[in-house]
Parts: sequence; C-alpha cells; structure tokens
Amino acid sequence: MVPSVAATAAVGIGLAQGALAASFSVSGQEFKVKATELEGWDFVQYGSVASGKTLEGKDMHAPVAVSGFSKANITNMCQSVVTPKVPGIGTVTLRLEAGGGGTPVKAKSLYLDVSELDADAEFKNIDIGVAAGSLPKSEGKPGIQPNTQANPYGFSQRAEKALLKNVKQKAWATTAGTFNLSGLKLRLSTGTDQECY
Repeated sequence: MVPSVAATAAVGIGLAQGALAASFSVSGQEFKVKATELEGWDFVQYGSVASGKTLEGKDMHAPVAVSGFSKANITNMCQSVVTPKVPGIGTVTLRLEAGGGGTPVKAKSLYLDVSELDADAEFKNIDIGVAAGSLPKSEGKPGIQPNTQANPYGFSQRAEKALLKNVKQKAWATTAGTFNLSGLKLRLSTGTDQECY
C-alpha cells in the first residue's frame, strides 16, 4: 500500500501539469474523511456517477455529488479505508492523518466524489439551481471536471467561498492538481478500530 502513496503523488503532479486526464475507474472501496475544517474557494457542486469495479471484479456505478474548489485548506484531516478479507490477515484499515499542528493540508484544483457528507456549512455568494454546464471553467476555476459523467443541463450550485466545519464524509474518489499534506502520518492496522469515525 505504501508505494501507492508515491504513485498518487505522481498522478497529482501529472494532473497539475496537464499530462493526465482527470478520469479513472474507482476502486470498489469507499473511504471516510474527517476534518475539523475545510475552507474552499470557487466552490461548485453537481451530480455525477462514479464507475469502477467491486472488490470481486464486478462492474459498479454509484451516484455522487462532486464538490470542486480552485483551492482549499483542510485542518486536522483524517482519511481511512477498510480492506476486508486480506488473505492470512483478515480486515485491514489504512489510516492517514495530516494537516494538524497549525499547518493545514493545502490543495489546488480539488474535486471530491462524495456519497455522504455531514458538516456545519457556510457559503459566501451562493447560487443554487445553476445548470451544471454553465459552471465557469477557466484558468484556476473549477467547472465540470473533464471526462466526468455529468448532465450539463442538470442541477448544480456554486459559491465564492465555502466553509465546512466538523466534516465527516464518505467518498469514492478525490482528485487534485496539487495536494500538500503537512505532518503526514500513515498507519496500517488490523480490524476496524482505527477508522476515522
């Protein structure tokens, strides 16, 4: 699992340099994210479908709310994913923590494919009910993510700024142009006791 972290960093660099399309088949595992605060600019949100394979290799499709930000700061971030039925071991939880100690996680061109979200939210200059295809897509501004399954005539919303506190979410994917994780800690443990929530 550790080499996959380096691979993720390489993918992030490729996206930032425009070398890769922001499209991939999601794994058959949702992951949990918890944070004290997420502060994001140029917020957009629209409906989409995450497609991939289950852990058994069968086709899967899941509805998601895609949240996009031109940049975001995330304080006290915890991310965990549980892998069941690992041969000879059983259930394994991967837990990643970053953004504590006064230096938040910093991301640019951030997209989150979310299936559940609980938070206290505050938006600045919000527009609700915008056609997704009219979301601005310009230098540094998020719109519909390239190669995403989204109806350009469907519902979306946008805001100049979003402030989410006490965040708990389940997600299928996260994509970012850059993702700087200060104070990164990665741990593997058996069982599910070390999930973020």
